[in-house]
Amino acid sequence: MKVIIQKDYDLMCQWASEHIINAINEYEAGETAATRPFVLGLPTGSSPLGVYERLIKACAGGRVSFKNVITFNMDEYVDLPKDHPESYWSFMHTNFFDHIDIDPANINILDGNAADLQAECDEYEARITAAGGIDLFLGGAGEDGHIAFNEPFTSLASRTGLRTLTSDTRAVNARFFDDDPTLVPAQALSVGVGTVCDAREVVILISGRKKARALRDCVEGGVNQMCTLSALNMHNNATIACDEDACAQLKVESYKYFKDVYANEILQ
Repeated sequence: MKVIIQKDYDLMCQWASEHIINAINEYEAGETAATRPFVLGLPTGSSPLGVYERLIKACAGGRVSFKNVITFNMDEYVDLPKDHPESYWSFMHTNFFDHIDIDPANINILDGNAADLQAECDEYEARITAAGGIDLFLGGAGEDGHIAFNEPFTSLASRTGLRTLTSDTRAVNARFFDDDPTLVPAQALSVGVGTVCDAREVVILISGRKKARALRDCVEGGVNQMCTLSALNMHNNATIACDEDACAQLKVESYKYFKDVYANEILQ
């Protein structure tokens, strides 16, 4: 697993957005593009906002197109109306989809209001398979090292399914719900750890001192279900893009190693 450390959040987002642009453009220049679209997995939350802003500008400037891209989002709250301002459907359209040239038919977001939630999750997995699998999954990390809504102790082989959110996660997300954790839905639908790890490439964004424990546990704590993000240590093509603040709890040896080995990826 690569860990690419940038000076700050802006440079982290610049690296990640350029990486995604290059991945899409290289795919479009290859032979596979004639048989199926590029498949991109996407997260919500504050971490990817800077990446989305840069991708929107790149699309408007003709540097990248999403016309031949299929997207699958990581998760969605249960029993939150689709048009609620804090639903992930609303988040993605407000912050990304409404500003790029993607075909609306190629947008896939879990339906947290489905009559049969398990059937919805099973069908979501089937759609990913039918699309040819995910080429690149962009993600973030919770403060406790969870990925998507796969809280600590979720199986590292888990598939898309119903998740119960911890009190800590609801407290963190309360900033989007008038700072009232009781207004945050108690459950969500989420892709599984195994679903993310099936992607051909995974890029995770980690920024800020509040996420320092998550980065430390993932990088130095070994593979374990208490930090579901740590499953990426078993992935052949996984990268963590982070900023200096997120490295606050790394051992000096670890920090120096990643800064040295991936020095050519550091932006100025």
